[in-house]
Amino acid sequence: MGVEGKERLRSLESGAMALSGQLGKTVQRLRKAYNLSLSELAEQSGVAKSIISQIERNETNPTLATIWRLSQALDVSIERVLATSDEEPFIDKSSKADTPILVSDDGRMRLTIIGWIKTVEWLQWYDVQADPQGFLDSDAHQRGSVECLSVLEGEFQVEVGDAIQTAKAGETLRYRCDRPHTVRCIGTEPGRAMMVCILKAAVMD
Repeated sequence: MGVEGKERLRSLESGAMALSGQLGKTVQRLRKAYNLSLSELAEQSGVAKSIISQIERNETNPTLATIWRLSQALDVSIERVLATSDEEPFIDKSSKADTPILVSDDGRMRLTIIGWIKTVEWLQWYDVQADPQGFLDSDAHQRGSVECLSVLEGEFQVEVGDAIQTAKAGETLRYRCDRPHTVRCIGTEPGRAMMVCILKAAVMD
């Protein structure tokens, strides 16, 4: 690894440690604000007491699922738990080369993944670009998930089971995606849309 690569690695590690440190402080502050012991928070969240203790001492990097369970028990949004303090702002930038693109089986629909890796288990979003008649067949996501398709250009059609609906530029379709579904660019013009998938972890019953 060259000097530049080592510097970048040190920078990433430093940033990860800063975020981890803030996370531990946030969990501990919220727990104490609710006058909860480690055992009580463990019981309410389903996260082991030892894991919570390690998080507060910044001795582990918890999964997003663990953070989500703690946020539910502490009655705060996951964004607040993950947020850095006002004294530690950050701006994250992904280059075009580092942004993955998914291509449909017919090769006529492309989904650029612009969502944040930290939210992938509960929130995903994509920039959708499609050739005329391009389509994307998707398997069912986890039960209770919802997808939103906001059309920017052209016209799209969504099919879920026996339900079929279309939308033009400026319109949005919202639909259950916990069953097989198809998104299609209809008409003779190319289409573009913003797709947001809200997984069960973020959808309240």
